[in-house]
Amino acid sequence: MVLQLARDALVLSLVLSLPVLAASLLVGLVVSFLQAVTQIQDHALSFVPKILAVSVALALSAGWMGGEIVRLASRLFSNLP
Repeated sequence: MVLQLARDALVLSLVLSLPVLAASLLVGLVVSFLQAVTQIQDHALSFVPKILAVSVALALSAGWMGGEIVRLASRLFSNLP
């Protein structure tokens, strides 16, 4: 039972991180493409759009993430002896 709950927690942490990582990856690819096209080679240029994209992704998925964490916690507490 403990191993199953630990496995569920690890899988949930991966699933919850996917929207944020996907947003960061997408914005990073777009910025890299634009830098390659315009030949602007500034490494600091990609940080601001990534931070904004991660903030928006967190804001949009915060309710879903919180619900999933609460669901896992309630399942954890209901399985306690």
